[in-house]
Amino acid sequence: MIGRITGTLLEKQSPELLIDVNGIGYEVLAPMTSIYTLPALGQEVTLHTHFVVREDAQVLFGFSDKQQRKLFRALIKVSGVDPKLALSILSGIEADNFVKCVHDGDSAALVRIPGIGKKTAERLVVEMKDRLKEWHVDVELPMMATANPGPASLDQWIMEAEGALIALGYKPTEAAKSIAAIKEPVKGAEDLIRYALKGMLKQ
Repeated sequence: MIGRITGTLLEKQSPELLIDVNGIGYEVLAPMTSIYTLPALGQEVTLHTHFVVREDAQVLFGFSDKQQRKLFRALIKVSGVDPKLALSILSGIEADNFVKCVHDGDSAALVRIPGIGKKTAERLVVEMKDRLKEWHVDVELPMMATANPGPASLDQWIMEAEGALIALGYKPTEAAKSIAAIKEPVKGAEDLIRYALKGMLKQ
């Protein structure tokens, strides 16, 4: 079992990462909520990992902290939730907000995440409630820094953000519409994705 890796962040094509560890490039799938916290390319990064072995593939999932990995491992124990769907859930909603939805019995909010139907959302609320009793919920998110990107930078950020949202299961029209509706200042594609996901969860 690979529990943690530390290396140089070589590529970031959400949700896929490439991390160099002593000359070996590890391909890692990470939720957007972890990708938000990553340093710039070329910098050192540490991820807590979960290794999945299937008949057709071996996949390494990475998380910014142990709590997020713990939630991922709890999710994949729920009937009907595989690692890909768990990754989508953690990309579509902050961990604390997910826990709050479970505590409040708010399955309607979870249905807005791609791949989550009504029955799956209700099952998540029921099966996860006992597992998350001790989870401390803090739904306040850090303020984003003000930025004024040039047209070329903004166009690139929009392309990257739309591609990431589509990879998470959103339709191209949904991705474009949600990004166009963002009014907050941003400083990168990750900010666009974060605000777009928050906006779609409120719809």
